[in-house]
Formats: sequence, C-alpha cells, structure tokens
Amino acid sequence: MSTIETAPLEDMLAAKPPIVNDFQIMIATVNGSGSQTANTVLLRAMFRMGIPVSGKNIFPSNIQGLPTWFTIRLSKDGYIARREDYHVLVAMNQQTIADDIANLAPGGACYYPEEWAIRPDRADIIYYPMPVKALTDAAEVPANLSSYIANMVYVGVLTSLLNIDLSLIEGALNFHFNNKPKPVQMNMQVVHTAFEWAQDNLAKRDPYAVEPMDGTEGLLLMDGNSAAALGAVFGGVTFSAWYPITPSTGVIDALREDLAKYRTDPETGLATYAVVQAEDEIGAIGMVIGAGWAGARAMTATSGPGISLMTEFAGMAYYAEIPAVIWDVQRMGPSTGLPTRTSQGDLLMTYLLGHGDTHHVVLLPGTIPEIFEFGWRAFDLAERLQTLIFALIDLDFGMNLWMSEAFQYPDVPMDRGKVLTAEDIERAGRFARYEDADGDGIGYRTLPGIDHPLGAYFARGTGHNARAVYSERPDDWVANMARLGRKWDTARGLVPAPVVDPVSGAKVGLIAYGSTDACVVEARDRLRARGIETSYLRLRALPLNDTTREFIAQHERIYVVDNNTDGQMASILHMEYPDLAPRIHSLAYSDGLPLSPRWLTGAVLEQEGR
Repeated sequence: MSTIETAPLEDMLAAKPPIVNDFQIMIATVNGSGSQTANTVLLRAMFRMGIPVSGKNIFPSNIQGLPTWFTIRLSKDGYIARREDYHVLVAMNQQTIADDIANLAPGGACYYPEEWAIRPDRADIIYYPMPVKALTDAAEVPANLSSYIANMVYVGVLTSLLNIDLSLIEGALNFHFNNKPKPVQMNMQVVHTAFEWAQDNLAKRDPYAVEPMDGTEGLLLMDGNSAAALGAVFGGVTFSAWYPITPSTGVIDALREDLAKYRTDPETGLATYAVVQAEDEIGAIGMVIGAGWAGARAMTATSGPGISLMTEFAGMAYYAEIPAVIWDVQRMGPSTGLPTRTSQGDLLMTYLLGHGDTHHVVLLPGTIPEIFEFGWRAFDLAERLQTLIFALIDLDFGMNLWMSEAFQYPDVPMDRGKVLTAEDIERAGRFARYEDADGDGIGYRTLPGIDHPLGAYFARGTGHNARAVYSERPDDWVANMARLGRKWDTARGLVPAPVVDPVSGAKVGLIAYGSTDACVVEARDRLRARGIETSYLRLRALPLNDTTREFIAQHERIYVVDNNTDGQMASILHMEYPDLAPRIHSLAYSDGLPLSPRWLTGAVLEQEGR
C-alpha cells in the first residue's frame, strides 16, 4: 500500500476546523452485494436533512463480483457536479482497498471491516475498524440475507459518527421498500445494532460532519430515466416498443409502472396503452414508426448500439415524414463500448442519422425538470414537424439520482400538427401529402382509416413527388429536398431555445449541453476566483438558431464543452458557422466518468495561458 507524505495527523487535525456539509463520501463495495440500498438510504437521509447532495454510481457491466463505487457529495453551496477527491472512505472491497485508501484525501476517514486486518500505514488519515460480521450476527439477520444486509453496518456506523438522525434513515428505508414493514425492520435492526456499537466504541477524530440546513426545501430526488418516462406519460404516449440495453432500460421500466398507474380504464380495468418488448432494436423502431404513422404517440428508448441498428428505419421515417420519439441514453463507445460508463458520444450520429442528406431534431435537456418537460414536448414537436425526435441524455443523468425542482404541468394543449379530417378534405376538394401549402416545409397528413376517397396516400421512403407518387425525376427530388430544408428552418424556431447567462465585458464564452451543465456552473465560479469572467450558453436542442450565432460573435473565444473524445458539438458549430470557426475551440474529454469542474477549470486556464 502506498503512503502519502504529509504533516503528522495530530498537527493537521489541530489546525483544521470542522468541515460541515462540504465533503465527499466514497463507498467501495462489490457489485451485486446489495450496497445500492445502503448507499441510496444514506443519500436520501442527508437530502432530508436539507443538505444539497449528489450521488454517482460507478459500477461494472456484470451482474455481481466486480468492484463498484458510489460517491455522495455534500455541498453547502449547492454544487452537484462530480468531485474528483473524497474525504470519507467506506472500504468494503478487499480487491480495491489498497488503491481506495491510497487515494483518500489527507486528513480523511477510512471505515473498514476489522476482520480484514489491514495495515494502517498512512499516518495522515483516521482509521475506523468495524466488526461487520459480529454486528450482522448480533442483529440476528437470516443467514441467506447476511451478505446483502451487512452493508447496513456502515450505514449505522456513519449515522453515529456523522450525527445523522436515525429516524431519517428509517424514513429513507420506508421510501426504498415502499413501506413494507418486514424488510424495513430487518435493515433497521442492523442499523441500530451498528449505531449503538459505534456510540460505545468509536471516538470521533476526523473533522467531517453533517448538520441540518435548508438547502433542499421544495426539491425532490429523481433519476433522469424516470423523469423521461413520466414526461412521456404527460405527453400522451400510447405505444412503446423497445429492446433492453443499458443504460436506457430504466426508461421503459418506469414507463410501464407509470402507465399502469395512470393509463388504465377506470370502468373496464384494461390498459389504454401498449408496451412491447421486440426481438431486437430493428423490430422495436419498426413498430414505433408504424404506430406513429397510424396516429399513435409512439416512442422507444435505447443507447448508441441500438441507434445504429435503427439507422435504416430512421432514414425512412425522415423521408416519409413520420412522427415518433427516440430516447437515447448515451454510454461509452465505440462498438458496444463500456455499457455502464457515461459519455455524450452519440450527438453527431443522431443529428445526421440516415442515408444521404438527413438532419434530425435533437433535444438536449440539461436538468431533471427539462428531461420531464422534453418528455412531453418531444411528441408535440414530432407531430408538428412530422419527423423523428431524438432526445439525448446520458448514463450519468439517466441512472443517478439528482436534486430537482418540482415538475411543471404541461402549459399548452397537445399539438397534433397538420392532420386533416374527411371534412377538411371535402371542403378543399384535394389532398397532396407532400405539398408545401403554407411555406413552412410541412405538408398536411391524414391518418389511416380516414373516411374519404382522396385521403389515402403511400408513405414513401423512396423518391416521390408532392402527391406521394413514386418518382425518379431529378426535379421532383430537388423540390422535395428543398421543402425538407424549409421544414428544417421551421424547426429552428420551434425547438427549445438556448439558455444564456451573459456577463458584460467577458471575452470568453462557454457553450455546453446536457449533464455537463453542473460542471460548467461550478467551473465558472472557480474561473471567476482566478480572474476570468465567462459568459455561458447552454444548448437545449438542434437545429441551432440565431441566438447561438450571436453569442459566438459577441466573444473573442468560445470554448465548447463535450463529454466525448472528438468534440462533437464543436464540430457541429464549425459546420454551421464556418465564418465564426476561428473563435470556436473544443474542450472535449471522455474517460467514462462525468466531467469534473477541476478538469474544466484547468482546461480553460491552459487555453488562456494562465
């Protein structure tokens, strides 16, 4: 085990005041050991104390046996981005304990099972041995469950030494187990046993503490996958087809639960929706596009490898102009990559997915309330524009709990777009599916089963003219692509606009999107402390509009933040605004983890020559 040379621990602690609600806990366990329950219970208990918290689950792509880590960041200032260092370590994995202890911040606290008999050879940290097996046995846990509930030992010990209210732990367990008394009582028995042991046997020696505050009033904890699903329910989704893939499976799991709760006919008890597990992603997108063509609000959820299998259908839907929604919860690539790591690597792929000249609308929510909002708004855009809508989040957003403001009920009625009835066609006396009657590039459509002889048409993925008749005439092709270009320009004014925080006189502008917002917010404060003021534009959708062009033109240097290797958003900005390209600089990094404010601050300082 490596040793970090520092000042003697006694001198270090004597010079350090208590550190309250501003540190990070790292919990190292084994995948499949039941630690997720223990970790989220701690997170929720601190959240209910009013402490701003954020949790990151770093886990392997197997069912059990490999190392997993969970971080709980407490920030009295409300920061929620990933923090690189940690100060309290719960070391419950013998495979990684040496490295986990070596990376603990000087002055930190290390909790570990005393039966492992490790060498406490760092003189600058506090060691707290815990008799995990003895405490689990004392709590009379059933033998077949002891390996899972043993994690509640560290919950009890931390509750004691950090001074967390035991009633908040019990409340968090009730939430986790949906108020089922038996599992709550069994887990609380271990927590109480460990708490009392710690009270009698451990003296608090480290400076890290928690205290109640009012930093979470009016907020809730939710993961992005659940927010997307609930938004879709509020958006009127009636059909979903999917194929399981990490990290998007949680979207459909949550969707099925929400639909069962809110979309059951009260008289018959029958479902008024359908969720179908397809044989693969190709089958899933085919069903979704068929349902969208038939008039249903249809969606799927997948990740990068699934998107690639959907390419041919996506190109067909773009050209046949069929509405549907695809949630892409991004993970690491290329190929099948790292299924349980996060990135923003699908941006260019979804933006240009298809064959030939194809551009898709891409939504980029940057907060949990926006994920919910875009969940319902995506259907309005899909039907108004008669096209696929890609909504992109990532594993960090999708599978981790985030603090969130309460959601707002949709503020507009559902927009079904340009759908003609039989009466509409009778009054007009004609119908041409792909005609641009209004100059916005969007044709009028009918739904299957319309009771009028002129209402039928072929939904063609092949070349066609304005009347949906097959055509290989060059002028028909050029005219159709020009109309799709006008529709693309229409989309610029319909998609969510960027959020801009300008700073007067700032020469540097930052552009980011999605889950990197939390990183940018904190990094801007750090840069300000170093004398660099920055303006900030957070993109929320593609295509871009004039707000983005104006923001770039107003600053000498623009740094575009991407959680991918190639700087994909920077590439799109270069492509869209070639005249402004010299101002646009890429700050891109991807290692499977969420971007940290420390990294972004350093990257900007380096570019600025500081």
